[in-house]
Amino acid sequence: MLFAVPADADPQVVAEAVRSRLPRLAEEVERRRRGGGEPVKELVSGESFAYLGRRHRLKAVPAAAGGRVRLHQGWLELPDNGSRQERGRLIAQWYAARGSRWVSTRARPLAELTGVAPREVVLRDMGRRWGACEPDGSITLHWALMQLSPDLVDLVLVHELTHLRVPAHSAAFRHRMRMVLEDLEGLERRFAEAEPVLWRGAV
Repeated sequence: MLFAVPADADPQVVAEAVRSRLPRLAEEVERRRRGGGEPVKELVSGESFAYLGRRHRLKAVPAAAGGRVRLHQGWLELPDNGSRQERGRLIAQWYAARGSRWVSTRARPLAELTGVAPREVVLRDMGRRWGACEPDGSITLHWALMQLSPDLVDLVLVHELTHLRVPAHSAAFRHRMRMVLEDLEGLERRFAEAEPVLWRGAV
């Protein structure tokens, strides 16, 4: 769990604030693990969004500033126009577009290590699924994965790349994954902790 803390905050006050919120946060994480709903964003200035494991605050900007979401000087700028759903859709599109470029570059060396050549790797909304490997050799990942740190995105990417060689989740499948990701079990544990709280676009 990450907290955004002002640079000039008193450490003791921060520690007390975190301690006071831990029980509620633990309940929320457990509720989501049980399927009690997905995270919802309010889309107000100051709301926290993660990209590749780093937190950025949302800043509402005039619609005339460009009409698109962008990461600028550490802020995730969102044009202040349209409905809440439309603004949520714009942020999801930003994750998919920016993430697709990053993942395409990232996939090349991982595919080489896995011994495969995917036709393409794309990001889009996949509902409750995180990734898919298609018969034509293309791979699709959920755009929400771009909130994770790079090594956890790699975990899902390598999982789907490996499926191009080994369809089933067999011992051979895990052996091939472990050849690319030495700390496979550790990454899987971290992913299991992180995925219930990933934002999937609900506003």
